[in-house]
Amino acid sequence: MAAAAAAAAAAAAAVAAAAAAVRAWRGSRLSVAALLALLALALLALTAGRGGSGSGVRQPGSPPPLLPPGLREELRQRRHDLRRLEAAAGGGEAATGGLGCGDLSLATGISVLGWGFTKVVARAALAGGGAVALKSVHGAGREVRQCVQRYGAPAGCRRLAAYKLLKEVTLLQRLRHPGIVQLHGQCYDNSGDPEIRVTAMLELGSPLEMIQLLQTPWEERFKICLSLVKLLLYLAHSPLGSIVLLDFQPRQFVMVDGNLKVTDMDDASTEELSCKEDNDCILDFPTKSFPLKCSAVGKCEGINEKKNLFNAYRYFFTYLLPHSAPSALQPFLSDILNATGDLRYGINETLNAFEKVLHLYKSGLYLQKRPLLLKAFSNNTYLLGFRMVEGEDYKCWPSYSHLGCLLSVHSAEEAAAICNSQSQCQSFIITQQRSWTGELGQT
Repeated sequence: MAAAAAAAAAAAAAVAAAAAAVRAWRGSRLSVAALLALLALALLALTAGRGGSGSGVRQPGSPPPLLPPGLREELRQRRHDLRRLEAAAGGGEAATGGLGCGDLSLATGISVLGWGFTKVVARAALAGGGAVALKSVHGAGREVRQCVQRYGAPAGCRRLAAYKLLKEVTLLQRLRHPGIVQLHGQCYDNSGDPEIRVTAMLELGSPLEMIQLLQTPWEERFKICLSLVKLLLYLAHSPLGSIVLLDFQPRQFVMVDGNLKVTDMDDASTEELSCKEDNDCILDFPTKSFPLKCSAVGKCEGINEKKNLFNAYRYFFTYLLPHSAPSALQPFLSDILNATGDLRYGINETLNAFEKVLHLYKSGLYLQKRPLLLKAFSNNTYLLGFRMVEGEDYKCWPSYSHLGCLLSVHSAEEAAAICNSQSQCQSFIITQQRSWTGELGQT
């Protein structure tokens, strides 16, 4: 008993040391070989306090280590979940991606971008050009550490974490949508347990920074919310059934070429809550609860869709939609916020409401009737910039440029009205740049 306790304590200490080593990698640039060597050192550190019983690599012919009953049950549940998901996905065509272990071995410029509860993420430059994000099990991450503290079995704990990455790969192979990060390939290292040594190669994005988003023009923030609604519509009717993002947080998303994409799918679920009566179908959030119906087949109707939608409301719509929106669109945006905040809208009705706002904005119907002001600028409209005095740029906020005032306008008349409303503005230019809605650029 004392020996087991000492071994568990040594394993926990080794895990802490491995975690410290991982933190030291962050931002460093490594070769693939160096990165894998460091990952291996972290994994070895996990087993240092266990002797041979917790080792992640067995000697040929040796029996598998006996795992604690609780860990065996957790492994069984995750294995069952993965097999069920693979069976559900079996009817469709899988997108396997074109990259494999050979491409991974030739990649260079590896740098650790960050890590989470289960996985570590790195950036890698491909030999043929371009870059990808590499995801692998974080051997010194919190999930493995807590598991080791509970069970004292590092190899089994790494396998438990690996099932989440395998699940994510399976989902990304089947789900194809512009709002889901693309799977470029995967590598299973046959030198060890393939359930442990798996690396996913994904589309590379940049972390979503909400503070930065709040400083962008309203049109760009509306685009992000609209793309999120389209993603949730796809998830509600995906090839695998209705999918809920159980860990719905801004940190689960990245920006790729100005587009919002969900990048973490390991906590997604295709299961809808089972029920016997309506009282079993209460959708709870920290500040609100919503009663739902129990269907004839014993499932809470629309619970996955509604959970995603309310999370989109509280994490994205509330902050990104109303601020600095055109005044004529404010009532429509308030309707969206109220209806999604009370879950009176489903995802279809929400998309319809967004598309109505988009139509009003693109067509210019949102513009309030005002006196024609363009003639006041007729002598210099297309020659001078949006400036206070000659040679000095006029700055406004929010702007597409930090160096001056670059706004999106529907017409030169709208530009004239904006300039006329600002005492510092003396003139403006209509540029050839166009936004994603086709609006003109104004500086």
